[in-house]
Amino acid sequence: MSTAFDKLARPIQKWIRQQGWKELRDIQARATHVLVDGNRDLIVAASTAGGKTEAAFLPLLSQVLDEPSENSGFDVLYVAPLKALITDQARRLEDICRDTDLPITPWHGDVSSSVKAKATKRPKGVLLITPESLEALFIRRGLEIPRLFGATRAVILDELHSVLDSERGIQMRSLLTRLEIALKRPIRRVGLSATLGDMELAKAYLRPDSPGEVEQVIAEGGSAELQLQLRGYVAGDKYDDGPSATDAIAQHLFEHLRGSDNLVFGGARQAVEIYSDRLRALCEKEHLPQEFYPHHASLSREHRDFVERRLKDGTAPTTAICTSTLELGIDIGDVTCVGQIGAPFSVASLRQRLGRSGRRPGRPAILRQYAVEAKLTPTSNFSDRLRLGMVRAIAMIELLLEGWCEPPQREALHLSTLVHQILSVIAERGGIRAQQLYGILCQIGPFRQVDTQLFLGVLRALGQAEVALIEQTSDGLLLLGANGEKLVEHYSFYAVFQTPEEYRLISGGKELGTLPIDNMIAPGMLLIFSGRRWLVQEVLDRDRVILVAPAKAGVPPIFGGDPGNIHDRVIQRMFDVLEGQKRPIYLDATALELLDEARSNYGQLLFDPGTIAQLSDNAAVIATKTGSVRTTTLALALRASGFTVQTHDGFLEVFGKDESPQLIDALSTLADGKEVDLFAHSPNLLFEKFHPYLTEDLLQKDALSARLDANGLTDLCRSIKGNG
Repeated sequence: MSTAFDKLARPIQKWIRQQGWKELRDIQARATHVLVDGNRDLIVAASTAGGKTEAAFLPLLSQVLDEPSENSGFDVLYVAPLKALITDQARRLEDICRDTDLPITPWHGDVSSSVKAKATKRPKGVLLITPESLEALFIRRGLEIPRLFGATRAVILDELHSVLDSERGIQMRSLLTRLEIALKRPIRRVGLSATLGDMELAKAYLRPDSPGEVEQVIAEGGSAELQLQLRGYVAGDKYDDGPSATDAIAQHLFEHLRGSDNLVFGGARQAVEIYSDRLRALCEKEHLPQEFYPHHASLSREHRDFVERRLKDGTAPTTAICTSTLELGIDIGDVTCVGQIGAPFSVASLRQRLGRSGRRPGRPAILRQYAVEAKLTPTSNFSDRLRLGMVRAIAMIELLLEGWCEPPQREALHLSTLVHQILSVIAERGGIRAQQLYGILCQIGPFRQVDTQLFLGVLRALGQAEVALIEQTSDGLLLLGANGEKLVEHYSFYAVFQTPEEYRLISGGKELGTLPIDNMIAPGMLLIFSGRRWLVQEVLDRDRVILVAPAKAGVPPIFGGDPGNIHDRVIQRMFDVLEGQKRPIYLDATALELLDEARSNYGQLLFDPGTIAQLSDNAAVIATKTGSVRTTTLALALRASGFTVQTHDGFLEVFGKDESPQLIDALSTLADGKEVDLFAHSPNLLFEKFHPYLTEDLLQKDALSARLDANGLTDLCRSIKGNG
């Protein structure tokens, strides 16, 4: 420890002593040696609040203080996916750098223009920025990039696991490439992550051309004890978890969480509002102070800050009913318990959420999970009879206990993000030739799956008269077209993900948050929002404003959301649960009954040893035993063969033929390798923000690279046919 401590700058050593630290954490000491003694890229992986931030910043700030750069520019660049995370880290760094002359500059949409103007005039210290704001810098100040980042010695990528295979992750990789091209030198890359399913893939993301050169520092061990329970509930209606189940869960949360700090992940924002409303009502009924608050992205920044401050200061017990907004590394202190209503869509997400609990020595991590299943009737669907939601929750808990989580997805084309970067680079440079653009984005940048012919196809699509995003001069220079200029000039362009039009909800002159524009809202309607009930007084369409007043009743509005893909291994473990005999000790009595019921109904379908079960003369179920990507691929293939197909976790419900042998024939044909048009019935292919500007052929290629597995279709059908 002393050796690592001695390598830090004096002001940093002073700060450490002021914290009362007896020693550096193991990952902090090891990261210090790597960062101070060499120039290699580094990944620091540890649980939430495991000291990752200090592991990166303490040695890097020490280098800046001990060996100042002769060039102008920000010394360290920090990129994070959330504004709140940047604001939180800025506060922490300001404390560390209080006795130095290093400025700390947070930069995102909520930061004042005066702060940004001051920073760009004299860039120095640490710049903390979102990918979208960094994109805006390239577009608006492209010629100034060398001056702004001339001194930059390292870029820190926080929450690395959250962006590895996402649109924003590809955007970030492209921006890093463009930054190094502008500076004509490499910049050290330091990735921080709490959850990584495959370290080698993470290294390849951080430094694609030399992943073997990336160092890693991984925290060992974790919470000494895990306490968990999965509780089962039966709702009155399969399409609505019903007041009885909802009220029972709310009552259980109220009884067991009241008086302490907790996080309850409610799933969709509608559910967050419902449970927040129920828990608020329980506090009022018992004449107790309010301590349950909603937290999701549609709520105002002021409200979210209020909830985060209450959690962190610990002066009043606070439970946040939240979406994934509190899953990432915002510092909210230690929480007693993590609640999870329903199953998340990944083990990595569950693991990340659980990491919020049990952070203090001697305190266990506590997970309370709730599974709501439909009340069965004689006409209940097979999926309800198999209790797939609860079985998925069990499968994920079992994989969590084994220490497994999902690796990043395979490389995809990411054509929507490619469109975005094409427009961005053209805007940054004012114009560029196609060959040079291809080199920046595809040969050096992250779009290496895109060959020259495909790239030219994208350019042609963007140049079509009806699209007019780009145009080409007589000497071959690519420029922004009329529509491209309008698109790039709008503030919403900088994000590669969808940013839907929204209304602002206002009560008494105070903004409560925003609602997607696709909600049918009219005066006189009743809403639940921000955990409270409101009467809609007026809708100002021109200003995109909804005026509301307090009310005594209401229903939650509709919010969008991508359900996500379920990994093959999760589905395989679900079948292990259905076909096994183990009765996990963490299930309550109702959950055990539901599990027994699921196994009994699964056996009655006679899947074992086969993979096809006949429901009626014209309906059958296929147990694909694979995740969302492969199951969806088979569904499209069967639809192209004339069947009506409904997808479930690891199952396909197939209708439309009179007898099952015809289904067997269709599977046999696919198993023999016959080509099939997966897009015969025109499935929706507009998944990402810039997809509407691409041709149908390009959209199909993009889907095949990311959301479907056409190459694995033959083997999947052989497996089903061989066991069927």
